[in-house]
Amino acid sequence: QVQLVESGGGLVQAGGSLRLSCAASVRTFSSYIVGWFRQAPGKERQFVAAISRYSGSPYYADSVKGQFTISRDNAKNTVYLQMNSLRSEDTAVYYCAASSRLGMLNRGTSYDYWGQGTQVTVSS
Repeated sequence: QVQLVESGGGLVQAGGSLRLSCAASVRTFSSYIVGWFRQAPGKERQFVAAISRYSGSPYYADSVKGQFTISRDNAKNTVYLQMNSLRSEDTAVYYCAASSRLGMLNRGTSYDYWGQGTQVTVSS
C-alpha cells in the first residue's frame, strides 16, 4: 500500500508561484508513475501533469505547458509540481496519484493510489 501526502498549497495572488510536493511512504517510489490532477468546484477532475518512473520524463496537459513543471527526487521519494504565473482558473484542489503499471497518463483510472489533496487558491 502506497500512501501519498501532498503539501505546498495555499493562497497566492495572480502571477505568483507555488510548489506542490507529493511525498510517498515507499522507498521504491522511483518505480511509480506519478500524476497530478486538479478539481475545481463544480468541475470534473482534470489531468495536469505526469512523470514517468526512474528518469522522469514529464508530460503536461496543454493548458499548463510552459507554466507548470513536474519533477521528482527519487532519493526523497517525492514528486514536485512547480506552478508559475498562476491564474484564477488554476484554483482547485490538487491531487497526486501513483501507479506501478503502465496506462494512459492523463486518465485517473490509470492510477491506483491517491493523496488527500491540497487546496490552491489564486486571487485576482
